[in-house]
Amino acid sequence: MSKVVVTGANGQLATCIKNGIEHSDHTFIFLDKDALDITDETQANALFKKEKPDFCVNCAAYTAVDKAESEPESAKRVNVDGPRNLAKACRQFNAKLIHISTDFVFDGRKRTPYHEEDATEPLGVYGRTKLAGEIAISENLKSFVILRTSWLYSGEGNNFMKTMLRLGRKNQTLRVVNDQYGTPTYGGDLADFIISLIDKNTDKYGVYHFSNTGVATWYDFALAIFENAEIKCDVIPIKTREYPTAAKRPEYSILDKSKVLSVFGVQIPDWKDSLKKCLSKVTDT
Repeated sequence: MSKVVVTGANGQLATCIKNGIEHSDHTFIFLDKDALDITDETQANALFKKEKPDFCVNCAAYTAVDKAESEPESAKRVNVDGPRNLAKACRQFNAKLIHISTDFVFDGRKRTPYHEEDATEPLGVYGRTKLAGEIAISENLKSFVILRTSWLYSGEGNNFMKTMLRLGRKNQTLRVVNDQYGTPTYGGDLADFIISLIDKNTDKYGVYHFSNTGVATWYDFALAIFENAEIKCDVIPIKTREYPTAAKRPEYSILDKSKVLSVFGVQIPDWKDSLKKCLSKVTDT
């Protein structure tokens, strides 16, 4: 049985982990920013010295992609300094780190799924800080698993699915981008995989890609949400240039999962199946 510290306790992924450990034999300690500010190295060391965890799952992140363009220092503190502090604390107190990263480390110019070894070229502050966080971990710790994921959603927190449910019930039509390609990933599936790594006390360290399988645009995702939720809303496909944002998004960010499949023998559902599963559990949107 392991002791597990989970940062970012109020975020959607940490909440998905919390929802998935009902019958777990491990001891989980969920910490929000007030309980552990990961940007404070002294505080991180004190927490690890007190709790002596076997694992740390870092779900804390600065994820406001557009806002990061005007707040680069804030993004850096959370996405770079925070993971570095956690990596150092894990090394000092002999803990393993599971860290969540993103498809935004790539520029989206490929037209075949991205492998872990592919060249990284972030387009904005968010992607650059997340990549720098990966590097900070690798420079300070050997016993880590970095999981790059994409288009994360769940019945918790703020995400595209919940936004579409809210807007679709209020509007007769919505305009949604149809020229960005990726894979929606259900937070419950990612949480289950993280829990399985802890169950196995994994020593298969390194960088892995984990998302659901299949391909979608945001337009495809919106259509599937409305169809499964039985919401009548006309969705109009638009180009990215018709919906300008502060941060540039990758046009193509599909992640190749062959490494995680071969190393861990995990079965990953298609995004459409996981969306149905998620929506069946959503009661308050």
